[in-house]
Order: sequence, then C-alpha cells, then structure tokens
Amino acid sequence: MCTQTKAAARMVNIPQADIDPSGVFKYILIRVHSREQGDDTEVDIVRGYGWAEYHVDIYEKVSMELENDGLLDCECVGGGRIRHDAQAKKIHVYGYSVGFGRANHAVTTEKLKARYPDYEVTWDNEGY
Repeated sequence: MCTQTKAAARMVNIPQADIDPSGVFKYILIRVHSREQGDDTEVDIVRGYGWAEYHVDIYEKVSMELENDGLLDCECVGGGRIRHDAQAKKIHVYGYSVGFGRANHAVTTEKLKARYPDYEVTWDNEGY
C-alpha cells in the first residue's frame, strides 16, 4: 500500500488556479514542492490579483501562506498578465514579469481551463 506524505496530501487541496473574478491583472506561476525527504511531489499553481502592484507581491503573500507549516516550499517560475472578462467568459494570458521572467503560458492556460471549463482561454507571448 502506498502511503501519501503529509506534504503530498496538503498539495492535493491547493487550488490549481485562483484569480480575480474580472479585470486585467498580474499573475504568477508557482511551483510548489514537498520539503519531506524522499518526496518529490510538486504541483504548479496559478495566482493572479488586481491588488498586486508587482508580481513579487503575489509571490510573497502566497508563498508565506503555503510555507507556514514547513511542509511545502515554493518557487516562482514566471509571470505575466491575465485579462479576465467574466461576462464574455473569456480569459487571455500574455506578457511577462520583469522580476521572474515569462511564465509558461501554455501551462497556465491548462490550469485556467480546468478551473473555468466553460470559458474560452487563450494565450500569447505578446505585450507586457
């Protein structure tokens, strides 16, 4: 029987994507790793919020919340922007983060499609 580590069990409950309900805002792609020895579990999550002046503002808040019990470790693997039009059910991912570089928008788009299955979710590498 395979036993799941505490960190892996915790990762299962982390929402894959959490973004503001509408607007244009910065987002980051975070890779969450287990800190437990012998556990190489990891998951990528998307976080995007209009309150963030800089991409690092999102990273600092989210990583602090996730790392607070010592089970998980976070790494920002890039950022960009999201245009979320809830009325039209469209999300567009684009751009980059000056501090973290460009996120893999294809990964971000798949996470957002899973979270918003009835939306049209697109991406490109244009713009800032």
